[in-house]
Amino acid sequence: MAVIAVTKERRDAETRVALTPDTAKKLIASGFSVIVESGAGASSYYPDADYAAAGAELGDLAAVLGKAEILFKVRGPTAPEIAGLKAGAIVVGMLNPHQDKATLEALAAQGISAFSMEFVPRITRAQVMDVLSSQANLAGYRAVLEATHAYGKVLPMMMTAAGTVAAAKVFVMGAGVAGLQAIATARRLGAVVTATDVRPAAKEQVESLGAKFVAVEDEEFKAAETAAGYAKEMSAEYQAKQAALVSEHIRKQDIVITTALIPGRPAPRLVSAAQAASMRPGSVIVDLAVEQGGNVEGVVAGEVSETGGVKIVGYANLPGRIAADASALYARNLFAFAGLFLNKDGAFAPDFEDEILKAALVTQGGAVVHPALAR
Repeated sequence: MAVIAVTKERRDAETRVALTPDTAKKLIASGFSVIVESGAGASSYYPDADYAAAGAELGDLAAVLGKAEILFKVRGPTAPEIAGLKAGAIVVGMLNPHQDKATLEALAAQGISAFSMEFVPRITRAQVMDVLSSQANLAGYRAVLEATHAYGKVLPMMMTAAGTVAAAKVFVMGAGVAGLQAIATARRLGAVVTATDVRPAAKEQVESLGAKFVAVEDEEFKAAETAAGYAKEMSAEYQAKQAALVSEHIRKQDIVITTALIPGRPAPRLVSAAQAASMRPGSVIVDLAVEQGGNVEGVVAGEVSETGGVKIVGYANLPGRIAADASALYARNLFAFAGLFLNKDGAFAPDFEDEILKAALVTQGGAVVHPALAR
């Protein structure tokens, strides 16, 4: 049976790991062999002993890559890792295909069939493989915790003998998976929450969580969602109207969390420097889109910057700050995806015409093959 290999993450101080001991055990039960680089799970608090107990083999990088028929990664493999793979191997991970084209070209040159989990289609049978949702859920949760830490005040209303403390006002911009989790988390902590999104379907979702929806609800707004459920980029006219509404609203907020992303494009600018400056000193903005350029003007990737007493949190990879749970969810996504490599008899026989595999395939036969990238 095919050998699934897992190596340490070597990019961007990544703390997650692509496979947990529990998922390794399930893969072995499915018929795969598993080999893990020693120390791969250390940053996620999964020790080598747990992988060994699950039935996985442990080895150094060269040994792991030499045996790999399928390499599971969180981030894209490094150049030395790619060079250590044999032609015909399979790589599965979050490969950042729109931005990290050098890695795709290196994978293609090595004769690797690579699958980018960001391209898994949003269809019913692929829901369990949706890494964007599993990681965004945790990012939305963590964003509220980071905001609370930076805020310096309590979130819920508190009535004490010394007087009443008002509840914090939290505004979430973008009501996708991350945004909805941020809304739910802020509500659980007792904040007064409002939210906005350009997708009409988001209004009902926001209100179902007990938050108030804020948006310019014109004709463009009613058609602002793709068939795949993603937000469309809005016209300059709509953005101006929405900005005016948001500017007045944001001025009154204590915490703003921005989550808006458009696949394959830089993150849309949602908060200008002037809007940020209009907030009261001590207020906090958390930008979840910082890795794609940021939603907030002046955000600094990896840092907490401050202007006029307003803190702008630009931490990248918030799921990596909850590495154990983020790894566990991601590994379950990959376990489900690996099942597509097996035929009905349980033999390793990937059907590259399967709609999920075909949608996620980015390199094969020495070339970058995904239509969105080949263009």
